[in-house]
Amino acid sequence: MAQANYPHGASSATSRGGEMLEAVAREARACTLCAVHLPCPPRPVFRVSATARLLVIGQAPGARVQASGIPWDDASGARLRGWLGLDAATFYDATRIAIVPMGFCYPGTLAGGGDAPPRPECAPLWHPRLIPLMPEIRLTLLVGSHAVAARLGRGPMAARVAAWRDRLPALFPLPHPSWRTIGWERRNPWFPGEALPALRTLVEKAIST
Repeated sequence: MAQANYPHGASSATSRGGEMLEAVAREARACTLCAVHLPCPPRPVFRVSATARLLVIGQAPGARVQASGIPWDDASGARLRGWLGLDAATFYDATRIAIVPMGFCYPGTLAGGGDAPPRPECAPLWHPRLIPLMPEIRLTLLVGSHAVAARLGRGPMAARVAAWRDRLPALFPLPHPSWRTIGWERRNPWFPGEALPALRTLVEKAIST
């Protein structure tokens, strides 16, 4: 959720930027662009703040998140928070962490099972309008194949994530933290052994005052 209040001493420019961000966020929350393609009424789920320092770009809400309206409110979210070394209170502190997925609404499921990909209309419309209004972002996490491909192009996930050092200080690519990647993590021991400790340090640095 966008924040309307700012710390004592915040500049008028920061305040105006926050007001602009909130105005765009209101538009995004009311978006019905791809309503005819969704399995249920649109419910855009995202969080933005003009003071956020960490940006999490994931894929799209699942059914549980669609129901609760809380981003990453599922088992994948719990695993992601474990990767980042953050408790729920910190993760959901919108003054420090923004959550802007590739698709804001639950896209439904595929015929063979699993969630459908994010609707292609969403990110091209809202990312260019929301993200530039968050000038304090220090680190962006690209979580899952859709977010990684959008910023870095398509390619094997292991290779994309293994090159995390090459993307610093701005970006850090990650696989999607669903149960499906548990085996991937075991096959790539450098991920828990090297990448995650570095990620936790970078996240703490990014969100600290």
